Amino acid sequence: MATSIHCDPTRRHDFVFLFDVTDGNPNGDPDAGNLPRVDPETMQGLVTDVSIKRKVRDWVDATQGGEARYKIYVRNSGIALNAKHRLAYDETGIKTTGSKQKREDVEKAREWMCANFYDVRTFGAVMTTGVNCGQVRGPIQLTFARSVDPIVPLDLSITRVAVTKEGDAEVVVNEKGDATGKSTEMGRKALVPYAVYRGHGFVTPHFAKQTGFSEEDLALFWEALRGGWELDRSSSRGLLALRGLYIFSHEHPLGNAPAHQLFERVAVVRRAGVEAPRRSRDYDIMVDERALPPGVALTRLVDETNSAVTMASARLYPTLG
Repeated sequence: MATSIHCDPTRRHDFVFLFDVTDGNPNGDPDAGNLPRVDPETMQGLVTDVSIKRKVRDWVDATQGGEARYKIYVRNSGIALNAKHRLAYDETGIKTTGSKQKREDVEKAREWMCANFYDVRTFGAVMTTGVNCGQVRGPIQLTFARSVDPIVPLDLSITRVAVTKEGDAEVVVNEKGDATGKSTEMGRKALVPYAVYRGHGFVTPHFAKQTGFSEEDLALFWEALRGGWELDRSSSRGLLALRGLYIFSHEHPLGNAPAHQLFERVAVVRRAGVEAPRRSRDYDIMVDERALPPGVALTRLVDETNSAVTMASARLYPTLG
Protein backbone atom coordinates (compact mmCIF):
# COMPACT_ATOMS: atom_id res chain seq x y z
CA MET A 1 0.00 0.00 0.00
CA ALA A 2 1.43 3.37 -1.02
CA THR A 3 2.28 5.88 1.68
CA SER A 4 0.09 8.99 1.74
CA ILE A 5 2.26 11.98 0.90
CA HIS A 6 1.44 13.80 4.14
CA CYS A 7 2.44 10.72 6.20
CA ASP A 8 5.89 10.33 4.62
CA PRO A 9 8.56 11.24 7.25
CA THR A 10 11.26 11.45 4.56
CA ARG A 11 9.57 14.58 3.16
CA ARG A 12 9.49 18.03 4.66
CA HIS A 13 6.00 19.19 5.64
CA ASP A 14 4.83 22.68 6.58
CA PHE A 15 1.29 22.98 7.91
CA VAL A 16 -1.30 25.51 9.01
CA PHE A 17 -3.93 24.68 11.62
CA LEU A 18 -6.97 26.78 12.49
CA PHE A 19 -9.21 26.44 15.52
CA ASP A 20 -11.83 28.54 17.24
CA VAL A 21 -13.08 29.00 20.78
CA THR A 22 -16.58 29.98 21.89
CA ASP A 23 -17.15 31.21 25.45
CA GLY A 24 -14.01 29.62 26.83
CA ASN A 25 -10.40 30.14 27.84
CA PRO A 26 -8.16 28.29 25.37
CA ASN A 27 -4.93 28.93 27.31
CA GLY A 28 -4.81 30.84 30.59
CA ASP A 29 -1.82 32.92 31.68
CA PRO A 30 -0.81 32.14 35.31
CA ASP A 31 1.02 35.48 35.48
CA ALA A 32 -2.24 37.31 34.75
CA GLY A 33 -4.70 35.56 37.05
CA ASN A 34 -5.30 32.85 34.42
CA LEU A 35 -6.82 35.34 31.97
CA PRO A 36 -6.54 34.33 28.29
CA ARG A 37 -3.06 35.07 26.94
CA VAL A 38 -2.80 38.18 24.78
CA ASP A 39 -0.27 40.20 22.84
CA PRO A 40 -0.48 43.52 24.78
CA GLU A 41 0.32 45.63 21.72
CA THR A 42 -2.29 44.16 19.35
CA MET A 43 -4.62 42.44 21.87
CA GLN A 44 -4.56 39.35 19.69
CA GLY A 45 -5.03 36.15 21.66
CA LEU A 46 -2.16 33.67 22.05
CA VAL A 47 -2.09 29.93 22.66
CA THR A 48 1.30 28.37 23.42
CA ASP A 49 2.82 25.48 21.52
CA VAL A 50 2.98 23.61 24.84
CA SER A 51 -0.82 23.78 25.11
CA ILE A 52 -1.26 22.30 21.62
CA LYS A 53 1.31 19.56 22.32
CA ARG A 54 -0.58 18.70 25.51
CA LYS A 55 -3.64 17.79 23.41
CA VAL A 56 -1.51 15.59 21.16
CA ARG A 57 0.16 13.89 24.12
CA ASP A 58 -3.15 13.22 25.86
CA TRP A 59 -4.68 11.75 22.69
CA VAL A 60 -1.74 9.42 22.11
CA ASP A 61 -1.72 8.43 25.77
CA ALA A 62 -5.46 7.68 25.70
CA THR A 63 -5.40 5.70 22.45
CA GLN A 64 -1.92 4.11 22.34
CA GLY A 65 -0.46 4.58 25.82
CA GLY A 66 -0.56 0.88 26.64
CA GLU A 67 1.84 0.02 23.83
CA ALA A 68 5.58 -0.07 24.42
CA ARG A 69 6.59 2.50 21.78
CA TYR A 70 3.90 5.01 22.69
CA LYS A 71 4.57 5.94 26.30
CA ILE A 72 4.34 9.66 27.09
CA TYR A 73 7.34 11.28 28.75
CA VAL A 74 5.72 14.58 29.83
CA ARG A 75 2.56 13.54 31.66
CA ASN A 76 1.01 13.79 35.10
CA SER A 77 1.74 10.22 36.15
CA GLY A 78 3.26 10.78 39.59
CA ILE A 79 6.59 9.52 38.24
CA ALA A 80 9.44 12.06 38.19
CA LEU A 81 11.28 12.56 34.91
CA ASN A 82 14.59 11.50 36.45
CA ALA A 83 13.00 8.16 37.37
CA LYS A 84 12.17 7.67 33.70
CA HIS A 85 15.78 8.48 32.82
CA ARG A 86 16.93 5.87 35.31
CA LEU A 87 14.59 3.35 33.70
CA ALA A 88 16.44 3.83 30.41
CA TYR A 89 19.70 2.92 32.13
CA ASP A 90 18.13 -0.07 33.88
CA GLU A 91 16.57 -1.43 30.69
CA THR A 92 19.78 -1.08 28.69
CA GLY A 93 21.99 -2.49 31.47
CA ILE A 94 24.03 0.69 31.91
CA LYS A 95 25.33 1.47 35.38
CA THR A 96 24.66 4.95 36.77
CA THR A 97 27.33 4.95 39.45
CA GLY A 98 29.63 7.96 39.59
CA SER A 99 29.00 11.66 39.00
CA LYS A 100 29.18 11.45 35.21
CA GLN A 101 27.88 9.08 32.58
CA LYS A 102 30.01 8.06 29.63
CA ARG A 103 29.14 9.64 26.30
CA GLU A 104 28.37 6.27 24.70
CA ASP A 105 26.11 5.38 27.65
CA VAL A 106 24.22 8.67 27.31
CA GLU A 107 23.72 8.03 23.58
CA LYS A 108 22.43 4.52 24.27
CA ALA A 109 20.01 5.83 26.88
CA ARG A 110 18.92 8.60 24.50
CA GLU A 111 18.11 6.03 21.81
CA TRP A 112 16.08 4.00 24.31
CA MET A 113 14.07 7.08 25.31
CA CYS A 114 13.33 7.87 21.65
CA ALA A 115 12.27 4.29 20.97
CA ASN A 116 9.91 4.09 23.94
CA PHE A 117 8.45 7.58 24.41
CA TYR A 118 6.36 8.94 21.56
CA ASP A 119 6.60 12.59 22.56
CA VAL A 120 10.40 12.41 22.91
CA ARG A 121 10.93 11.20 19.35
CA THR A 122 8.21 13.56 18.06
CA PHE A 123 8.79 16.88 19.86
CA GLY A 124 12.21 16.31 21.40
CA ALA A 125 13.24 16.75 25.04
CA VAL A 126 16.04 17.99 27.30
CA MET A 127 16.89 14.97 29.47
CA THR A 128 20.15 16.11 31.08
CA THR A 129 18.76 16.53 34.61
CA GLY A 130 19.92 14.01 37.19
CA VAL A 131 20.50 10.79 35.25
CA ASN A 132 21.70 12.07 31.86
CA CYS A 133 19.83 10.81 28.80
CA GLY A 134 21.01 13.61 26.53
CA GLN A 135 19.03 16.06 24.41
CA VAL A 136 16.70 15.31 21.52
CA ARG A 137 15.60 17.75 18.85
CA GLY A 138 12.26 16.49 17.61
CA PRO A 139 11.13 16.49 13.96
CA ILE A 140 7.81 18.24 14.70
CA GLN A 141 7.88 21.83 15.92
CA LEU A 142 4.92 24.16 16.48
CA THR A 143 4.57 27.93 16.76
CA PHE A 144 2.31 29.81 19.16
CA ALA A 145 -1.18 30.14 17.75
CA ARG A 146 -2.43 33.73 17.34
CA SER A 147 -6.00 34.95 16.98
CA VAL A 148 -6.97 36.43 13.62
CA ASP A 149 -8.58 39.46 15.28
CA PRO A 150 -8.05 41.17 18.65
CA ILE A 151 -9.89 39.50 21.52
CA VAL A 152 -11.74 40.91 24.52
CA PRO A 153 -10.91 38.70 27.54
CA LEU A 154 -13.76 38.64 30.06
CA ASP A 155 -13.32 38.02 33.79
CA LEU A 156 -16.71 37.05 35.20
CA SER A 157 -17.87 36.50 38.78
CA ILE A 158 -19.45 33.16 39.62
CA THR A 159 -21.09 31.84 42.78
CA ARG A 160 -21.31 28.39 44.35
CA VAL A 161 -24.10 27.37 46.77
CA ALA A 162 -21.65 25.63 49.09
CA VAL A 163 -18.90 26.91 51.34
CA THR A 164 -15.42 25.47 51.78
CA LYS A 165 -14.66 25.89 55.50
CA GLU A 166 -16.83 24.55 58.34
CA GLY A 167 -16.45 27.77 60.30
CA ASP A 168 -17.80 29.84 57.40
CA ALA A 169 -20.94 27.71 57.26
CA GLU A 170 -21.71 28.07 60.99
CA VAL A 171 -24.67 30.34 61.64
CA VAL A 172 -24.22 32.68 64.61
CA VAL A 173 -26.96 35.00 65.93
CA ASN A 174 -25.64 38.19 67.53
CA GLU A 175 -27.23 40.31 70.27
CA LYS A 176 -29.30 42.23 67.76
CA GLY A 177 -30.75 39.01 66.40
CA ASP A 178 -28.83 39.20 63.08
CA ALA A 179 -27.60 35.87 61.74
CA THR A 180 -24.09 35.63 60.30
CA GLY A 181 -22.56 32.86 58.24
CA LYS A 182 -21.84 32.26 54.58
CA SER A 183 -24.16 30.30 52.31
CA THR A 184 -22.28 30.82 49.05
CA GLU A 185 -18.71 31.18 47.74
CA MET A 186 -17.60 33.67 45.12
CA GLY A 187 -15.21 32.83 42.30
CA ARG A 188 -13.97 34.02 38.92
CA LYS A 189 -14.08 32.56 35.44
CA ALA A 190 -12.17 33.97 32.46
CA LEU A 191 -13.24 33.49 28.87
CA VAL A 192 -13.06 34.70 25.27
CA PRO A 193 -16.53 35.23 23.72
CA TYR A 194 -15.29 34.06 20.30
CA ALA A 195 -12.03 33.94 18.37
CA VAL A 196 -10.36 32.09 15.51
CA TYR A 197 -6.72 31.15 16.13
CA ARG A 198 -4.06 30.26 13.59
CA GLY A 199 -0.90 28.25 14.24
CA HIS A 200 1.90 26.78 12.12
CA GLY A 201 3.98 23.64 12.29
CA PHE A 202 6.94 21.97 10.62
CA VAL A 203 8.08 18.38 10.06
CA THR A 204 11.83 18.04 9.43
CA PRO A 205 12.98 14.68 7.98
CA HIS A 206 16.58 15.12 9.14
CA PHE A 207 15.50 15.02 12.78
CA ALA A 208 12.93 12.28 12.08
CA LYS A 209 15.78 10.04 10.98
CA GLN A 210 17.76 10.83 14.13
CA THR A 211 14.90 9.98 16.52
CA GLY A 212 13.43 7.01 14.63
CA PHE A 213 10.22 8.91 13.87
CA SER A 214 8.26 6.69 11.47
CA GLU A 215 5.41 6.82 8.99
CA GLU A 216 3.11 5.38 11.65
CA ASP A 217 4.22 8.07 14.10
CA LEU A 218 3.43 10.86 11.63
CA ALA A 219 0.02 9.38 10.81
CA LEU A 220 -0.69 9.21 14.56
CA PHE A 221 0.33 12.84 14.98
CA TRP A 222 -2.20 13.98 12.35
CA GLU A 223 -4.85 11.83 14.04
CA ALA A 224 -4.02 13.31 17.45
CA LEU A 225 -3.98 16.89 16.15
CA ARG A 226 -7.48 16.32 14.79
CA GLY A 227 -8.89 14.37 17.73
CA GLY A 228 -7.21 16.03 20.70
CA TRP A 229 -9.73 18.87 20.77
CA GLU A 230 -12.57 16.41 21.39
CA LEU A 231 -10.70 14.77 24.26
CA ASP A 232 -9.68 18.01 25.98
CA ARG A 233 -13.11 19.12 27.16
CA SER A 234 -13.69 21.14 30.32
CA SER A 235 -16.02 23.89 31.51
CA SER A 236 -13.18 26.42 31.40
CA ARG A 237 -12.25 25.57 27.79
CA GLY A 238 -15.69 26.39 26.41
CA LEU A 239 -16.25 25.06 22.90
CA LEU A 240 -12.99 24.42 21.06
CA ALA A 241 -13.07 23.11 17.49
CA LEU A 242 -10.45 22.47 14.81
CA ARG A 243 -11.57 24.29 11.66
CA GLY A 244 -8.68 23.70 9.27
CA LEU A 245 -5.53 21.64 8.80
CA TYR A 246 -3.59 22.28 5.58
CA ILE A 247 -0.35 20.41 4.91
CA PHE A 248 2.20 21.45 2.29
CA SER A 249 4.42 18.44 1.49
CA HIS A 250 7.73 18.77 -0.34
CA GLU A 251 9.47 16.26 -2.58
CA HIS A 252 12.92 17.31 -1.38
CA PRO A 253 13.83 16.65 2.27
CA LEU A 254 15.14 20.22 2.57
CA GLY A 255 12.02 21.66 0.94
CA ASN A 256 11.04 22.98 -2.48
CA ALA A 257 9.75 26.38 -1.34
CA PRO A 258 10.03 28.65 1.73
CA ALA A 259 7.46 27.86 4.40
CA HIS A 260 6.31 31.46 4.84
CA GLN A 261 5.38 31.73 1.16
CA LEU A 262 3.26 28.59 1.40
CA PHE A 263 1.59 29.79 4.59
CA GLU A 264 0.55 33.00 2.83
CA ARG A 265 -1.66 30.87 0.57
CA VAL A 266 -4.02 30.21 3.49
CA ALA A 267 -6.02 33.24 4.58
CA VAL A 268 -8.77 33.80 7.15
CA VAL A 269 -10.87 36.89 6.45
CA ARG A 270 -13.73 38.30 8.49
CA ARG A 271 -16.84 38.68 6.37
CA ALA A 272 -17.98 42.14 5.37
CA GLY A 273 -20.41 43.75 7.80
CA VAL A 274 -19.44 41.56 10.76
CA GLU A 275 -18.34 43.83 13.61
CA ALA A 276 -18.28 41.33 16.49
CA PRO A 277 -17.63 37.77 15.26
CA ARG A 278 -19.39 35.10 17.32
CA ARG A 279 -19.42 32.01 15.07
CA SER A 280 -17.29 30.30 12.44
CA ARG A 281 -19.55 31.50 9.63
CA ASP A 282 -18.45 35.06 10.39
CA TYR A 283 -15.12 34.20 8.70
CA ASP A 284 -14.09 32.86 5.31
CA ILE A 285 -11.16 30.45 5.07
CA MET A 286 -9.50 30.70 1.67
CA VAL A 287 -6.80 28.50 0.21
CA ASP A 288 -4.96 29.50 -2.95
CA GLU A 289 -3.85 26.40 -4.87
CA ARG A 290 -2.99 28.27 -8.06
CA ALA A 291 0.42 27.35 -9.44
CA LEU A 292 1.90 25.65 -6.39
CA PRO A 293 5.72 25.57 -6.56
CA PRO A 294 7.11 22.50 -8.35
CA GLY A 295 7.56 19.60 -5.95
CA VAL A 296 4.97 20.86 -3.44
CA ALA A 297 1.62 19.13 -2.83
CA LEU A 298 -1.25 20.34 -0.64
CA THR A 299 -3.35 18.03 1.56
CA ARG A 300 -6.52 19.41 3.14
CA LEU A 301 -6.81 17.13 6.16
CA VAL A 302 -9.47 19.28 7.84
CA ASP A 303 -11.18 21.79 5.59
CA GLU A 304 -14.08 24.08 6.46
CA THR A 305 -13.49 26.55 3.66
CA ASN A 306 -16.34 28.23 1.90
CA SER A 307 -15.99 26.47 -1.46
CA ALA A 308 -17.64 29.31 -3.36
CA VAL A 309 -15.20 31.81 -1.91
CA THR A 310 -12.27 29.47 -2.55
CA MET A 311 -13.16 29.11 -6.20
CA ALA A 312 -13.56 32.86 -6.58
CA SER A 313 -10.56 33.84 -4.44
CA ALA A 314 -8.43 34.72 -7.44
CA ARG A 315 -11.00 37.32 -8.45
CA LEU A 316 -12.13 38.54 -5.01
CA TYR A 317 -8.73 38.49 -3.31
CA PRO A 318 -6.10 38.91 -6.04
CA THR A 319 -3.29 39.44 -3.52
CA LEU A 320 -3.88 36.10 -1.76
CA GLY A 321 -0.70 34.06 -1.95
